[in-house]
Amino acid sequence: MTKTTKDKITLIPWIGKTAKFMDYYIADVMKANGFDISKEQFIVLKYLKEEDGRKQNDLAFITNRSKTALSRLIHTMEKKDLVYREVSETDMRINHIFLTEFGKKTWDHAHPFFLSIIDDLQAGIPENDLEIVQNTLKIIQANIKLKTKINH
Repeated sequence: MTKTTKDKITLIPWIGKTAKFMDYYIADVMKANGFDISKEQFIVLKYLKEEDGRKQNDLAFITNRSKTALSRLIHTMEKKDLVYREVSETDMRINHIFLTEFGKKTWDHAHPFFLSIIDDLQAGIPENDLEIVQNTLKIIQANIKLKTKINH
């Protein structure tokens, strides 16, 4: 007898619900500690901290966001004085994104809180279990890549 979809164990709803809960938790911790920064904004700060002045299109690619969605995010971050854009000297179609001084300070102060969030959320999970979950998610991602045009 084969299992129906209803009877099968599936990770998909758990992944989605967990991601949503993590977003809420991160927002709560950041707000409670005086940071007006979302997880997505923090990720952009992280990539700019690694390499300031990245091309806007490259940031869209590495953060898995559409160009339009990243442009809106960058606009919001500009309003918060976290980043600024500069048009490329060689190609007017290219924007480079840089951290402002306030963006650098925000990263320096927020980074330890993000590290503590990781510790909080993974508390009580044996390292072996974390490796199993990580490997399982890698397999799911590989399966998605096989079935779609996603290649990053």
